[in-house]
Amino acid sequence: MKALVIIPAYGEAAVIDRVIEEVRRARPDLDVVVVDDCSPDATGMRARAAGAPVLSLPVNLGIGGAVQTGFKYAAVRNYDALVQVDGDGQHDPAEIGRILGPLADGRADVVIGSRFLEKTGYRAPLTRRVGILLFSGIAHRVMGQRITDSTSGFRALNRRAFVYLARNYPVDFPDAETLVLLKRAGFRLIEVPVNMRPRLSGRSSTTTLKSFYYPFKQMLSILVVLMRQVPPPMEEHSFPQLSPRGRPPVR
Repeated sequence: MKALVIIPAYGEAAVIDRVIEEVRRARPDLDVVVVDDCSPDATGMRARAAGAPVLSLPVNLGIGGAVQTGFKYAAVRNYDALVQVDGDGQHDPAEIGRILGPLADGRADVVIGSRFLEKTGYRAPLTRRVGILLFSGIAHRVMGQRITDSTSGFRALNRRAFVYLARNYPVDFPDAETLVLLKRAGFRLIEVPVNMRPRLSGRSSTTTLKSFYYPFKQMLSILVVLMRQVPPPMEEHSFPQLSPRGRPPVR
C-alpha cells in the first residue's frame, strides 16, 4: 500500500521533530505530513527543519479541521491508506504496523488503536473515562459493535474511508460522531490493542471545562448523526487528483 502518516499538531514545537524522527525510524517506507493548526509557537518551522512537509493552516480549526485537512491531502495525492498519529508523542510509531495490518489483509476499512482493549498502565482523566464508557454503551446499541476507545487519535483508514471523511468529517469533538457516521455508512471498524505513552511535552488541548462538557457533547453529536440522513460512500477516486503540474484540477 502507498500509505501516508498525518500528524496534526498544535503547539508541539518542543517535540514535533522527535515525533517525526520516530515515525521515520519505525516506518521509513511511509510518507509523513504535519498539519500545523496555526500554532502559536515554532511547530511548523521545527517540523520543516526535521524534513517533513507541513500544511500550515492560516487560522486555528481545532483537531477536526486539522485532521480533515490531512484526509484531503491524502485523497488528492492518491494514497491507498492513511495513519493518524498525534503530535505530542503519546503514540508509539513502532505500533503503526499493528493498526495497518487489518487494512492490508482486507479485514477492515478503519482500525482504531485502543488503550483499553487490553489492560495497560494508562489511566485517562475521570471525565474522559466517563465519556468513553458512555459512548461504549451507546455504540453497542446504535452500532451493534463494542468500541472501547472512542477518543483514540491513533487510527488507520483505507482510501475509501478517508476519502469519505475528507468530505464529511465533523469538526467539533468529532470522535463519537465520526465512528457512528462511518458505521451507518457501511464501513467496517475494528479495534486493536496499543500502548499509550505520557506526553513528551506540553498539555492537552482539552481543558477542564471541555472535559466536563465532553460526555454531553458526545451524546448530542450521536443523536444528530442518528437523526440525519447519512451521505453514501463515494467512489475511491472521486476526489480531484493532482494535475501533472502538481495542482488539483479546477472544477
